[in-house]
Amino acid sequence: MQISDLPYPDPGVPDARSGPRFLIWLGRGQLGGQFKSLGWGLLHFSGIAGLPYAVGLGVGAVVDHDAGRLLLVGGLLVLLGVAISLGDAMLHRTAVTNWITAAARVQQLLARKTAELGSALTRRVAAGEVVAVSTGDVEKIGWFVEAVSRFLAAAFAVVLVCVGLLFYAPALGVVVAIGVPLVALAALPLLPRATQRADVQREKAGKATELASDTVAGLRVLRGIGGEELFLGRYREASQEVRRAAVRSARMWALISAIQVLLPGALLITVVWYGATLVVDGRIAVGELVAVFSAVATLLYPLRHFEEIAMAYSFSRPSAQRAARVLSLTRTEAAGRPGAAEVPQAPAPGGDLYDPQTGLLVPAGRFTAVVCGDPDLAGRLAERLGGHPMDAEEGSATGPSVLLGGVALDELPLDTARTLVLVQDKDPVLLSGTLRELFDVPASGAVESGAALEAAQCGDVLDALLQSAPEGVGDPMDARITERGRSLSGGQRQRLALARSLVTDPEVLVLDEPTSAVDSHTEARIADGVAALRAGRTTVVLASSPLLLDRADRVVLIDGGKVAAIGTHRELLHGEPLYRAVVTRETEEEQRLARVEMTRLEEELTEIEESA
Repeated sequence: MQISDLPYPDPGVPDARSGPRFLIWLGRGQLGGQFKSLGWGLLHFSGIAGLPYAVGLGVGAVVDHDAGRLLLVGGLLVLLGVAISLGDAMLHRTAVTNWITAAARVQQLLARKTAELGSALTRRVAAGEVVAVSTGDVEKIGWFVEAVSRFLAAAFAVVLVCVGLLFYAPALGVVVAIGVPLVALAALPLLPRATQRADVQREKAGKATELASDTVAGLRVLRGIGGEELFLGRYREASQEVRRAAVRSARMWALISAIQVLLPGALLITVVWYGATLVVDGRIAVGELVAVFSAVATLLYPLRHFEEIAMAYSFSRPSAQRAARVLSLTRTEAAGRPGAAEVPQAPAPGGDLYDPQTGLLVPAGRFTAVVCGDPDLAGRLAERLGGHPMDAEEGSATGPSVLLGGVALDELPLDTARTLVLVQDKDPVLLSGTLRELFDVPASGAVESGAALEAAQCGDVLDALLQSAPEGVGDPMDARITERGRSLSGGQRQRLALARSLVTDPEVLVLDEPTSAVDSHTEARIADGVAALRAGRTTVVLASSPLLLDRADRVVLIDGGKVAAIGTHRELLHGEPLYRAVVTRETEEEQRLARVEMTRLEEELTEIEESA
C-alpha cells in the first residue's frame, strides 16, 4: 500500500474486542509495508552493527602495518556507509508510510462508524472522546504501527552485535551480553506508572476538548446571557489541569530517558575499564578493545528504539482502546452478536410504521403528529423510528426494534434502512458549499428542489443568499453557504434543512420539531406545504405546535413512554386535559382554575335546566 492509494477502497472490519487486538489487526493489515520497513531497517542496522568490526580490523591492520588489509577495510567501510545511508532513508520512508496508512485506516473506520450511528453516537460516547479519538489518538496509534518495524530491526542489530562479540572477544563479549539486556529492560518497572500518568493526561485533555467544543457551539447563546467569561474561566481551569497532568507525565518519561542514558554510559565505562585491564594483561589485542568499545558505543543508537517502542505502546494502547470502544458500537446489540439472524429483505412499499416500546402506530400514507411532554423522549423516539433502538436510561441499543411493514428496521442494511426512513433531528447541520451541492443527496427524484424549497418557505432565504453572493452569481442555487450555515439565522437553517429532507422523498419521513425556530405565520404555511408535498407518503412530525398539529391527519399523545391518546388535534384539545396542557403550555394552577370554572358552568347549566 502506497500513500497515493489512500483512502482504502474498503478499510475492513476491525477487531475491536480490545485495544491490543485492534493494534494487532492494524499490523496484520499492513504486513507488506511492515516487511518492507523491516528489510530496510535490517540493512540500516546491520551496517551500523558492522562498523565496530570494520574499525577493529582497521586498527589491527595499522598495528600489523598491513596496507593491503587496510585498503580492504576502507572498501568495507564504504560499503557499510552506503548500506547505512540507503537503509536509513528507505526505513524512514517506509515507516512513515506505515504510520500514515494506519492513521488513515483508523480515520476511515471512525468516519464509517459515525455515518452508521449518526446522532446516536454522541448519545453513547461523549463528544469530546469522539474528537480525541479522531485527532490525537489516531496519531498515537499510527506511531506505534510505525515504530514496530524499526524496533524489530534494532533488536536484531543488538542481538547481532552481542552474539558477534561473544565470538570476537569472549572475555568482553560476556560483559556486553549481560549488560545490554539489563540496560534495555531497566525502564520496564517504571512503565506502568508512566502509562497511568499518560492516561490521566489524556482523560483530562478529552474533557477539556469536550468543554471547548460545547463552548464554541453555544458561543452565541453564552454572549447573549453574559456567560462567556464564566465558561472561559472553566476552560482555563480545565486546561491548567491538563498542563499539570502533562508535566507529571513528562517527569516520568524524563526519568526513563535519563535511565536510558545513564545505564549505557555506565556499561561503556565498565567495558573500557575491564578491557584496558585485559589489554595490559595481554589477554586481548588493542584492536579488539577498540572494536568492542565501538560496538558498545554503537549500541546506544538501536537501544533508543527500545525506549521508543515502550513509549509508543504505552501511549497507543489506551488510544487504541478508546478507538476500539467507538468502533465496537453497533446500531443494535443484536447486530453485533455472532450468529445473528440472516438479513431480512426490505419490506414492500406501503407498510405501517410501528414502535413496540411506546405502542406508536403510524399508518402508511398518513400525516401523523406525535406530542411528547418530555423533549428528550421525543429525541429518543425519533432515533428509534430511524432504526436505532435506544434504551431510555442507559443510552444503549437495548430497546425493541421498530417495525416497518412487519420488518425490523435495525436488522436491515444501513443503506436500505435510511432509504426507507429518514430522520431529521431538531438541530440539523448544513455543510459548507453551494446550495446546489446541499441538495445533491440520495433521492427518489420525484421531488424537485424548487418544490421542496417552496414547501419549506425558503423564498426569503434564497433572496438573502443571492444578495450576499459575489458578483456574477445570478442563480441562488450557486450561492455558497458557510460552515454549518453560520451566516444564516436559526429559522433559515431549519427551513433549508427541511427542504433538503423533502427532496430525498423517503417512504417514511420523521421530523423532530422542524419549525421550532420560525414565526407562526411561516409555520402555518410550512405545515400546509409539507402536508401537500407529502400527500400519500408516510410523514411523522414530533412537535407541540398547534399549527402543525391541526394539519395532521391524526395526533398521538405519548405520556410516560407509552401512547396515552389518539385522535385529531381538536378532539384531543377538548377531551384530553394532559394534551391541552402540553400544547397550550398551561400550568397546573391554570388547569385547576379551568376545571373549577368548568364545574361552575356545569352547575349553573343544571340549575337553569331544573328551573325550566
